[in-house]
Amino acid sequence: MFQRLASHNEDLRRLAGKGYALAVDGAHLIVRDIPYLDGSGSLQWAAFVAKLVFVDEVRVVQDDHQIYFSGGVPHNMDGSPVANLAGGPHQLALGQTSADVVVQRSFSNKPRDTGKFENFFDKIESYVALIAGPAMSKCDASPYTFRVVEAEQEPSVFKFQDTLTSRAEITELSRRFSDEVAAIIGLGGTGSYVLDFVVKTPVKEIRAFDVDPFHVHNAYRSPGRLVVEELGRTKAEVYANRYDNFRHGLVLRSKMLDSSSASDLDGVTFAFVCVDKGSSRAEVFEMLMAKGIPFIDVGMGPSLSKDGPIKGMLRTTYYPPDRAAELRAAGHAETQDAPEGIYRTNIQIAELNALNAAIAVVRFKQLRGFYVDGVEGNNFLFDIRDLKVASDAAA
Repeated sequence: MFQRLASHNEDLRRLAGKGYALAVDGAHLIVRDIPYLDGSGSLQWAAFVAKLVFVDEVRVVQDDHQIYFSGGVPHNMDGSPVANLAGGPHQLALGQTSADVVVQRSFSNKPRDTGKFENFFDKIESYVALIAGPAMSKCDASPYTFRVVEAEQEPSVFKFQDTLTSRAEITELSRRFSDEVAAIIGLGGTGSYVLDFVVKTPVKEIRAFDVDPFHVHNAYRSPGRLVVEELGRTKAEVYANRYDNFRHGLVLRSKMLDSSSASDLDGVTFAFVCVDKGSSRAEVFEMLMAKGIPFIDVGMGPSLSKDGPIKGMLRTTYYPPDRAAELRAAGHAETQDAPEGIYRTNIQIAELNALNAAIAVVRFKQLRGFYVDGVEGNNFLFDIRDLKVASDAAA
């Protein structure tokens, strides 16, 4: 990976040419073999870690002027701590291929004249002079080892580097999704937004199902741009093409799940039910409950109020395997078909579909420990009128 980046980034190529022990771990540049003096004046070795911001697949730029360090507090030859480093104790999760690099602190030292480093070469050289300089002078130690550390990268479901996760320093939390196989049943207004959110979540696999065609009105309540050539194709085909260049493990099928489709859910660890027909929902519920798969069902019912503006509720209901039958019996979700024509006049608006989907995906991520979970209850109703969420917790 590093050699590929070095061939497209002059500053990385200059670092390698000078002899630094360089490697790439996801969206981080690692510089090993950095000597420094500890408080007793003894020689120690550590590594620098700098964030990489991917402009595209092969070009990278800096995130900021800071750097991370896997060693203790560096000292000068007279025993005093190196000054003007700012920062402090810090932890940063790296991949398994960098298990030898355990970040302990961050440093922040801006160039006095410009306030920022022009490139990675200038940045590393500056921090080496400050931190490694005393050890280089006292112990004749050198960071220019020309050591090659080109470990195989951890497999990723994404086809581009996930720089969002590394920039936010939530790599360890994101790993909680690594074994998840998520099913999305229905790719209408809300289902299409659920897909958009889950595509950008590092779950192992996504399976989505919808047999309906993509028409103009669908473009007004789903993410992404309208491509004329997509009209008339099935929603599964349309979204498969849109997201194919973003990630692996994406299986979208142009079919409707019914009681004969149980095998399509083999291996699924969580499901989102986003269908509009009660009878279809009932069959899907039966399959999920029989397989012990936890799932969230969504629904919405906006309508025109008497005085004109739109009113209504958005519903998100979580069905854990041990309480699914009880919650189904409570009647939170319709499991019978509404009279012909009611759904056809039901108001579907992009921001409401997106919000319904967002609440569902946030709840899923709470259940997996990604977000703090102080939720009580399983059925949640968002009221457009006052923007409040009510739950069945007190029931």
